[in-house]
Amino acid sequence: MLLTKKSEYALLSLICIAKSDEPMNVDVLSKELDISKSFLAKIMQNLAKHELVISHRGVNGGFALKKSWEEITILEIVEAAEERMPMVFECAPSAQSCPNHKAMSCTIWPLLNNLQFKVNDFLAKLTLKDIA
Repeated sequence: MLLTKKSEYALLSLICIAKSDEPMNVDVLSKELDISKSFLAKIMQNLAKHELVISHRGVNGGFALKKSWEEITILEIVEAAEERMPMVFECAPSAQSCPNHKAMSCTIWPLLNNLQFKVNDFLAKLTLKDIA
């Protein structure tokens, strides 16, 4: 699952916003990025709900970053866009949460768990500025 269109569009939108001197509204972003306005509006609401962007009202309104792009991690963006932790595989994140209670005897769970940890660590160290 890791990165869906929601994550991709959130990243692209935040890069545009970060590079702009003015708040950017959904109309401008959707045209510039060729993204459905309604789909992008939902993504931006999630980003605002998770306090990655601030919404400004009015004629010159739109979205602006709530903190600097050096402080916003890719992990935060993906979690906000997807509304859940990114998962490399649909496998339990801990032995205790394994639905069939066989994580300790599962031969691939340790590998998948280690891979998930490394992906999360990588995304947590990578910032919006790093990819812009």
